[in-house]
Amino acid sequence: MAGRKGSGGGWGKVLLGFVLGVAAVAVGVMGYLHWGALPVATADKPFPLEKQIVKVPLAARIARQLQTAPFGTSEDVYEGGARIYKADCSECHGIPGHDVAYAKYMYPVAPQLWKKHAKGNVVGVSDDEPGETYWKVSNGIRLTGMPAYGHVLTDTQMWQVTLLLKNADQQLPDPVMKILTGQ
Repeated sequence: MAGRKGSGGGWGKVLLGFVLGVAAVAVGVMGYLHWGALPVATADKPFPLEKQIVKVPLAARIARQLQTAPFGTSEDVYEGGARIYKADCSECHGIPGHDVAYAKYMYPVAPQLWKKHAKGNVVGVSDDEPGETYWKVSNGIRLTGMPAYGHVLTDTQMWQVTLLLKNADQQLPDPVMKILTGQ
């Protein structure tokens, strides 16, 4: 039995090595954060896979909480949406025929919701489900500059904006266009 002295110490060394390894990684991460090496300026390149990492939980959350519009479209709905959009959204997302110059210097870039996509006939978010746009208006999107309007606007107002943007690729009535463009 004298030869077994010190046996069992192998697991203690493994555990100690694991704890020291975790501590070293934690100290390294804290140093990285402390000395400001992270890409925090809007002009910095994003982390590898940053966009994909954010999209997955955002899409899952929206899918879980997707709602349908409680009413349909009409000129009154579009006009109400245009008033809200002009007052609360146009500063970052532009108006028909006029993009916001500084939006391209935001990170991520604020989408111009009246601009046709490079491919196809999609304008802004007109290809998104209305429930997705409504969710984004209501809840905002972390780390993008998109605020949550759920405590600022009524459900009706948020749906009006949503339905207006869903139809941004269509010819809207003249009174709606006048509200949006200020003419």
